[in-house]
Amino acid sequence: MKTLVLCGPESSGKSWLSSEIQAHFGGVVVGEYVRHFMEQEQRDTCYADIPAIARGQLEWEDLGRAQAPSLLILDTHLLSNILWSRALFGDCPAWIEQALAARHYDLHLLLRPEGVEWVGDGLRCQPRLEERQAFFEDSLHWLQAQRRPFEVIAGDWQQRSAAALASVARLLDVQAPA
Repeated sequence: MKTLVLCGPESSGKSWLSSEIQAHFGGVVVGEYVRHFMEQEQRDTCYADIPAIARGQLEWEDLGRAQAPSLLILDTHLLSNILWSRALFGDCPAWIEQALAARHYDLHLLLRPEGVEWVGDGLRCQPRLEERQAFFEDSLHWLQAQRRPFEVIAGDWQQRSAAALASVARLLDVQAPA
């Protein structure tokens, strides 16, 4: 099983690309637990919610791993929880970063915020490009510091799709879709 993570700022195409990748290569997509949490709770999150959100994301990931697909596609992972917790509340429970560091991921596709428009959906809160660029930089620094395999995905929607599909084809050692 190869485990692929899409990461980066909001409104950069993670969910869309997860679906594109699954459509071309198959596999199992694991969604973003915090969206489910916020829709269920019908309120903004608070710092006390962070452990429950992280545990929910890990549970969803583990359910995907248990299916043992040839490709596990994670729309996000705990890095997003860590960075959002720090951005919104100035802190993050230490165990979350430890849990993330203990897991294996074959490739991270880190999406740049430039090149695509921000789209509000009632849950997103970073309409300013500068905020999304800072989130991208924080993601990049973490991936580099942890020496995690990653490729940066940029450009318009068509360019992102082509680059992501080519990256996944290399990961799976198959021919990229035309």
